[in-house]
Amino acid sequence: MRSYLTIARDGEATLEVKRSRFLCTLRRVGQEADARALVEEMRRTHWDARHHCSAFVIGPDAMLQRSSDDGEPAGTAGAPMLEVLRGHRVSDVAVVVTRWFGGILLGAGGLVRAYGDAVSAGLAEVGTLERRLLEEWSVRLDHTEAGRVEAELRTRGVEVLDTTYAQDVRLLLGVTDPRALVATVAALTSGRVEPERVGERWVDVR
Repeated sequence: MRSYLTIARDGEATLEVKRSRFLCTLRRVGQEADARALVEEMRRTHWDARHHCSAFVIGPDAMLQRSSDDGEPAGTAGAPMLEVLRGHRVSDVAVVVTRWFGGILLGAGGLVRAYGDAVSAGLAEVGTLERRLLEEWSVRLDHTEAGRVEAELRTRGVEVLDTTYAQDVRLLLGVTDPRALVATVAALTSGRVEPERVGERWVDVR
């Protein structure tokens, strides 16, 4: 797994169905505790609502998945919410749909549609972005050439993750093609500089 989708930002959307109001809140999360904290936050903030149904998907491989109907008939809220997240292939996201009952019963089918539509509206509001696993490489350069080399690397699509200035200049780069990086740096420095692999990290690609 070298890339996956997540939400572009936290946000919310509102949907009304037969006088019941559904507030969908989406948040970027990195672990299950964060997702459960969002549910508790919504309970405290919207204490007057009847239900706070939830779903979350976590991990580059989307291995951690949970949902809760929170008092709605089994399978009518959390499961359809989770299915919408799966359908959009997003991960590292938690969603809570808070419902204020409007006095009209929606039936099982109506609930499934309403909760699913609320999450779809929320995802449309916040958008998605790609997260990509990049190898981290370090390049040390003289001050006289650092600006030129950094600019050239950026124009060739290399992610410059950090720049440190000391006796020399250290560029921390994120790349998907290490061989191309080595060749590019050699060409830009007449073979005097050789990049060093130092790790890897997930980064947002906007």
